[in-house]
Amino acid sequence: MIESMTGYGRGEFSENELTVTVEIKSVNHRFFECQIKAPRQFSFLEDKLKSYIQSRVTRGKLDVFVNYSFDGASNDTVEINEDAVKGYIEAFKTVSKKYKIKNDLTVATLAKQDGIFSVSRKNIDEELAASVLLKAAEIAVDSFIEAREVEGEKLVADVIVRADNILSMVEKVEELSPKTVAEYKERLEKKIREVLENKDIDDQRIVTEVAIFADKVAVDEETVRLRTHIGHLKDLLASGEIVGKKLDFIVQEMNREANTTGSKCQDVNVTKLVVDIKSEIEKIREQIQNIE
Repeated sequence: MIESMTGYGRGEFSENELTVTVEIKSVNHRFFECQIKAPRQFSFLEDKLKSYIQSRVTRGKLDVFVNYSFDGASNDTVEINEDAVKGYIEAFKTVSKKYKIKNDLTVATLAKQDGIFSVSRKNIDEELAASVLLKAAEIAVDSFIEAREVEGEKLVADVIVRADNILSMVEKVEELSPKTVAEYKERLEKKIREVLENKDIDDQRIVTEVAIFADKVAVDEETVRLRTHIGHLKDLLASGEIVGKKLDFIVQEMNREANTTGSKCQDVNVTKLVVDIKSEIEKIREQIQNIE
């Protein structure tokens, strides 16, 4: 299924009182780029986590957030430095007595002093950490891919609507093209008659000039190729495969044919249609930037 490169997923898994949460956010990117933000205790697993995610996601700029907790207990252990506490209390007493000032020492004041408390993180078994993290990551990636598939369906639907709009306009261009040649022939005959004051006109010369003009403004090759590119575009979208880069190339070719058509057109109505076609192509290009 076609996936968007924009998405969000979250996974949580618990085992032996350890709970790990993995969150994944992504935006569009030409290649795969993954930035992992994890606690120090899980830093040794970052490469393994990135490899797993890359095995399931091929394109996009991903931010991955890892957090953990121990059920029913804090991750941190706070210890009091008894010797430091006693030392500060005695120091405050000495200052009060020596300089004859009130000793208004409080716990809050004492807590601000260096070395009173030491904080240590609870040790984590590495095998347990690896097992729980990867299971949480699997849930997160499943959720992430599901969100990207939902967004991908919306992108595909929008691109197909715009592709059909282009086909409708191409049909109008093809209808107007012969009319442009006929109008040119009529204007050419009128000018020649005015110059020659209704004298005999070389019909063969007019036919030749009209043929040259028709060849210059003919856009049938361009419209045929444009139809072919749109057909290929739809086939790729229907394939459900990873097609983002191929779609980029096809849209470039569609734009090339539209530009050539615009350079050939001699009719203001055709010009307007070409402008609208290029506008739809640009909107398609913007949309497929988000397709994996």
